[in-house]
Amino acid sequence: MKPDRLLNLFCELVRIESPSRHESAIAARCRIELEALGFTVHFDDSAAQTGSDTGNLIARRAGDVPGALVLCGHMDTVQPCAGIEPVVEDGVIRSAGDTILSADDKAGVAGIFEAVRSLVETGEQLPEICVVLTTCEELHLLGSGALDVSALPAGAPCYVLDADGDPGTIIQSAPCHCTFTATFHGQAAHAGVEPERGNSALRMAAQAVCHMPLGRVSAHTTANVGVIECDGATNVVPATCWLSGECRSTSVERARAERAAMDDAMRTAAAQAHGSVDIQWRTDYLPISYGEHDSLVQSVVTAARVAGLTPRLHASGGGADANILAGRGVRAITLATGMANYHSRDEYITVENLEGTARLVEQLILGARK
Repeated sequence: MKPDRLLNLFCELVRIESPSRHESAIAARCRIELEALGFTVHFDDSAAQTGSDTGNLIARRAGDVPGALVLCGHMDTVQPCAGIEPVVEDGVIRSAGDTILSADDKAGVAGIFEAVRSLVETGEQLPEICVVLTTCEELHLLGSGALDVSALPAGAPCYVLDADGDPGTIIQSAPCHCTFTATFHGQAAHAGVEPERGNSALRMAAQAVCHMPLGRVSAHTTANVGVIECDGATNVVPATCWLSGECRSTSVERARAERAAMDDAMRTAAAQAHGSVDIQWRTDYLPISYGEHDSLVQSVVTAARVAGLTPRLHASGGGADANILAGRGVRAITLATGMANYHSRDEYITVENLEGTARLVEQLILGARK
């Protein structure tokens, strides 16, 4: 691994603006990098489902020896990501302006590229390598949700480089994710002249939220309402109110129980106010869990130790592409890259962790040889 080259590549990637559904520019740059390393690159037709301006990137490099693995990251970022300018001070990389850094997930992407390039340059005999870079990961994993997993080498382990924590951290378990949108219906009226004729849909929604179990419901279950919106104006009793939220749990049964409690709170609030509510629930992804001695976990433990990292098992409250892939039969697990304060203007990553990610990927590739 060449640290300066890795840092330069990371800084180049973060300067490429790539919000969800607008990943074509970063995809074109990634294609150039991968083709230079001997990969055959193609883009799937997922854009028709995700609304992105490009499909998921799938690249394969034939193996010199038996064995195969999949390395996965995502190309999109949250906002604000226009005009990102990385600065390095005292071994820490941050954004110079009022933007995110986009180490989520360009640290993972840069680590994959540098690891492969380094091994190719040393002349190592390598297994088959498949690189998958998804779109719209930040939009409830839409890109991986539209990915045809038959394009991946059958039975190969899949390492998703996309989590906070020092490299060597293994996301042993992650929750399922259920989201809802609800529309409360009441009766409009002039708020000053004849409020008695109105029936506030906003009041129904507020009552529902007040009776929902929210926050950290248990050690493994959380719930949240994130959006409430009404039509009309301040002098109109709102006839319609929209509510959206989520619940997560490492247990499908607990998620169903939380979903039922939130659903009941909304229906009860509407009924008590003599209004109505339409609720649509969606399961975005299923939970993922691996035992400490699972061979996939142990492959990362071994690679981390050889790379000079400290392996650590961690249960996450967030989902990643691994949730989608594992739900479709892929042996996928999420690994940390060192990103910190991601999804905020305070995001950063240390140079040490950026390098650690690349070293870990090197050892994962070598460990996939049979």
